[in-house]
Amino acid sequence: MGSLIIVGFLLAADPDFATSTSGMPWETPMEKIKDSLTGPIAMAISLLGVVVAGVALIFGGEMGDFTHRVIMLVFVIAMILSASSFLSALFGTTTVII
Repeated sequence: MGSLIIVGFLLAADPDFATSTSGMPWETPMEKIKDSLTGPIAMAISLLGVVVAGVALIFGGEMGDFTHRVIMLVFVIAMILSASSFLSALFGTTTVII
């Protein structure tokens, strides 16, 4: 009797229900953040950050320790944001590390 009920449930189950992937509620906002961090605007801003930080380090002259650390922080953040674009240009892949 019990196995007949289980077979009935299996035959009545909708196969599309088992294959649907609605995703978790936080996947859409995370995709938007990923697209924002790897898009063309972020690439332009990170390239500008690399150039400005490089110029500040080269022509900065005598600067304090705090200023030097802030410039290095801008440089590192700019490199992190543009790393996925550099990797896709080098290896031809669209895989995003972030």
